[in-house]
Amino acid sequence: EVQLQASGGGSVQPGESLTLSCTASGLTFDDYGIGWFRQVPGKEREGLSFISPTEAFTKYSEAAKGRFTITSDTKNTAFLRIDGLKPEDTAIYYCGALMIRWAGSSFEFRPQIYSYWGQGTQVTVSS
Repeated sequence: EVQLQASGGGSVQPGESLTLSCTASGLTFDDYGIGWFRQVPGKEREGLSFISPTEAFTKYSEAAKGRFTITSDTKNTAFLRIDGLKPEDTAIYYCGALMIRWAGSSFEFRPQIYSYWGQGTQVTVSS
């Protein structure tokens, strides 16, 4: 059984940083890359960043360039660090697993093609 466990969210003040984690079980980075998305009520899921550790490939959407950094370990966990958090970053952050053949395809931020999703972790930014 494949499971993705997202964690690391919380309530923070503007300007602070957070590192989110996504731990996968039942799949390997040889076959899947990990994408991070976020979603607020009433809006579509927004792609932020994607990593394929096996391919040494990372990608950021325009919304994520500059303050977001995606990394991973070699086993089963991907991380998303967010610096300089803003109130508009408030959302539920999700990680998903995408088959590795999509890495570099320009489709990495299309949630419809992801195979598996974690349950999400809430990030709230307010003063």
